[in-house]
Amino acid sequence: MTALSKSWERAVVPLFILVAWEIVSRSGLFPVALLPPPSAVLHSWGDWVFGYDETTQANSGRWLADALSSATRVAAGYTIAAAGGVLLGIAIGWWRWVERTIEPTIQMLRPVPPVSWIPLAIIWFGIANKPAIFLVFLGAFFPILMNTIHGVKTADRNLIRAASMMGATEQQLLRHVVFPAALPSIFAGLRIGIGAAWMLTVTAEMVAVKSGLGYVLWDSYYFLRYDLVLAAMASIGLLGFATDGLIKLLMSAALHWQRASTLQSREG
Repeated sequence: MTALSKSWERAVVPLFILVAWEIVSRSGLFPVALLPPPSAVLHSWGDWVFGYDETTQANSGRWLADALSSATRVAAGYTIAAAGGVLLGIAIGWWRWVERTIEPTIQMLRPVPPVSWIPLAIIWFGIANKPAIFLVFLGAFFPILMNTIHGVKTADRNLIRAASMMGATEQQLLRHVVFPAALPSIFAGLRIGIGAAWMLTVTAEMVAVKSGLGYVLWDSYYFLRYDLVLAAMASIGLLGFATDGLIKLLMSAALHWQRASTLQSREG
């Protein structure tokens, strides 16, 4: 299958949605002000990015600054969540005493929706970047943690026993056997976590921050600028897609051995 045909397959569904949306919006079934067509959204989005006719008023030409504000919060909270989730997940999955000590508390905190922490986050950190970073951390931490625990616990015990029989220390087992075996699950958690990170930073920006894509989305809703609301939603979706793509590239590089074994099994 050629690269062109693959690109076309990926574009079919988005193009169908855009065409159907344009037709429905122009048909008069809904007021255009409530359901702006994609062409109108694209025009407002363009002014938000490039500032060519100031139709988005105070937001004209400010997209890059808003996107960078949101991306910075995502990067900060997600980095802390990834480091903490992977390290703690390995510890819980490998050492029984850590599992007995920490996991009950983790399992009590995990069902609490991250958005329910917003009042406390505002009280603790005020109206600034810190509450948003805290919420991003909460949203991304638990998927990464649980997938890491699963990866460690399902590591091939035969490989662990073989390495132990060859004289590997516990540190060597964790580094050279358990961690590589858990990487597929860890990357699954990282991909789930980045989606949660974007959702939570937008939620925080609606309430606790006065900048970013989420703030523009909420502010536009108050002023009945649904074209900007939709442009903000599309911006968040595209940035989330881009960051997930970066994680997939990293996963492909880190798990090259898995891809090679899959190809060999297919050829066999």
